[in-house]
Amino acid sequence: MGSQNDPPREQVSILGPTLRFKGELHADEDLLIRGQIEGSISHSQRLTICHEGQVKAGITGQVIVVEGTVEGDLNATTSVAVMSGAHLTGDVSAPSVSIVEGAHFNGRVLMEPGKTARSSRQSDGRPAQSAEAARGAR
Repeated sequence: MGSQNDPPREQVSILGPTLRFKGELHADEDLLIRGQIEGSISHSQRLTICHEGQVKAGITGQVIVVEGTVEGDLNATTSVAVMSGAHLTGDVSAPSVSIVEGAHFNGRVLMEPGKTARSSRQSDGRPAQSAEAARGAR
């Protein structure tokens, strides 16, 4: 047991590999899912579906990391990351989305208007013009 003088630690909950849960799951601390979840997940912190985790649920959260298998739509307020070896079937909506090489993804990606990522390069790899330079070129 810790004492009052111990520094505060981040709370992390782990749903173990033998756990099977069906229903609505709500959490306000970091959560690692290693078991099987079916239903819906509403989360306010970092949610990680570990490589052995299997989720059939719509997920709403702040930061969502997929290392395992997910069937359902993901809606994050900060970011979604789909890691190598992960399997994701569903639509993704977040201001920042990364899908790593080796991930299996089938769905659509929607990056919220007004919060889109900005690149310093055009789609053909050339440096992007500033808005002022583009207006002057017209």
